[in-house]
Amino acid sequence: MNSKNKDLDDPNTTVERIKIIEKKKYLKYLYNDFYAIFKKESKKLPSGKLLELGSGAGFLKKIIPEVITSDVMKLPNCDMVVSAEKMPFKNNTLSAIYMLNVFHHIKNSKKALSEFQRCLKKGGKVIMIEPHNSPWSKFINKNFHHEGFDPSGGWKIKDEGELSAANGALPWIIFIRDRKEFSRLFPNFKIQNYKPHTPLSYLFSGGFKAPSIIPGIIFPIIRRIENEFSYINDKFGMFTTIVIAKT
Repeated sequence: MNSKNKDLDDPNTTVERIKIIEKKKYLKYLYNDFYAIFKKESKKLPSGKLLELGSGAGFLKKIIPEVITSDVMKLPNCDMVVSAEKMPFKNNTLSAIYMLNVFHHIKNSKKALSEFQRCLKKGGKVIMIEPHNSPWSKFINKNFHHEGFDPSGGWKIKDEGELSAANGALPWIIFIRDRKEFSRLFPNFKIQNYKPHTPLSYLFSGGFKAPSIIPGIIFPIIRRIENEFSYINDKFGMFTTIVIAKT
């Protein structure tokens, strides 16, 4: 692991990213839009606790105040330290588990999915927004992004770091490529939604490193254009909304 990737595993990097989101209006608008998807997908949940895994620099608690925020490391804006592979919750107590760009960092996805299945109530949901494996996304991630992106990979990630370890194609691998295997291993889970989106907005935001290409005030216009041409998202979407319900 190089020093650049080690920085990603430093809690101070995440703390600095909290400031970056506040400063970069376009990026903050995008986060708000993603959180609106979480809120929309949260209708008709059973009563129970709401958990966000990998809260990091985000601000979901401002949108859904009752959510328990967590991360794999201690952070000033998180309620708990929680590993997806060993969650400190009793069986059938959670009504939703939220993840924004988190699942593709989980090293042992089978173990995590088993924990999700154990902790969720019947009717509870895993709601996540993750990288999508489209030709456009693959090109961008393989050539311009620091994280790994291997659509031929397996369900485990072998790298050491908590945040630097990643395979951006992991959600597609499990929920699309290996969907039959997922259904066999987790018969109590039903994939309700796998919806690719966002071909341009994240690139225009500049992420956490590059400057925003366009000002935040233009975000609603770009979003309307993306929605108008949503039929291209299978091939050009960079992200996907995934909803899995416990039956």
